[in-house]
Amino acid sequence: MAVIDLKSGPLSLRISTEGGIILGFWKDIDIGRVPLLRPAKSSDADALGSSCYPLVPFGNRVAGNSFEFDGRAYTLTPNTEWDPHYLHGEGWQAEWSVDERTPTSVEISFTCQGPSTPYRYRAMQTFTLEDDRLTLSLSVENMGERPLPFGLGWHPYFPLTPKTTLQAPAEHFWTEVEGWLPGERTAIPADLDFSEPAPLPERWVNNGYEGWSGEATIIWSERHTQLRLTADPIFRHAFVFVSDTAFDPSFERDYFCFEPMSHLANGHNLPDLGDLKVLAPGEKLAGSFTLEPRSL
Repeated sequence: MAVIDLKSGPLSLRISTEGGIILGFWKDIDIGRVPLLRPAKSSDADALGSSCYPLVPFGNRVAGNSFEFDGRAYTLTPNTEWDPHYLHGEGWQAEWSVDERTPTSVEISFTCQGPSTPYRYRAMQTFTLEDDRLTLSLSVENMGERPLPFGLGWHPYFPLTPKTTLQAPAEHFWTEVEGWLPGERTAIPADLDFSEPAPLPERWVNNGYEGWSGEATIIWSERHTQLRLTADPIFRHAFVFVSDTAFDPSFERDYFCFEPMSHLANGHNLPDLGDLKVLAPGEKLAGSFTLEPRSL
């Protein structure tokens, strides 16, 4: 495991090759060092205790850990002790290698050869820090022998303060059913409508949004800071997560997640694959996500 620090102007970033995760992203302003992602509590934190981790070769869950594609049946093996599903792919649990590094950027990669998944692939992440923004880039290449549906995404944890608001316009909402799985597409509920800046509900939230505009803004008025999020067009979906003490007894309502995704959860079992992209052997899928802090 290697921990890497990058700095550009007022921005600083810390990443770890264990899980390909971010451990912290901050901006120095007149009131001090402001966290733009939830800081990890230590340099050896895992993905679940991190600031952000990658979703590859797809994000979220597949109902029944099984799907059919191109006339074949595939199964997935659970990869955590607490969830019966194969969750979020391998990237967040893998050791990534450093391929290239400069004072303001780093490129890391890893190759997956199973055995908990039928996927064989190479993933690459690039973190690029400029004076006014952080750009995350993620790609996956199918290194298997057959075409399969792939997806990409990130799982960032953002600070949640009493006055935090989120704006993230989307077209549709997906309910949640047992097993933390998506239920059905519906209209967006009033208290989860972020077409205009709105607070996060004080309750459990674990829902997908379809037709996300690719732009979002988080405002921390107490910290005189806002964060503009911009994603490439392939990321037309997102997930919003707010924990609770029933799920996590240590939860202090100090973070929430807004997760850009290229596809819907359980897309493998949807008629149109939920925007998962079929990659033939040797084909790649790639996209970028930018976080740009601004003063209020």
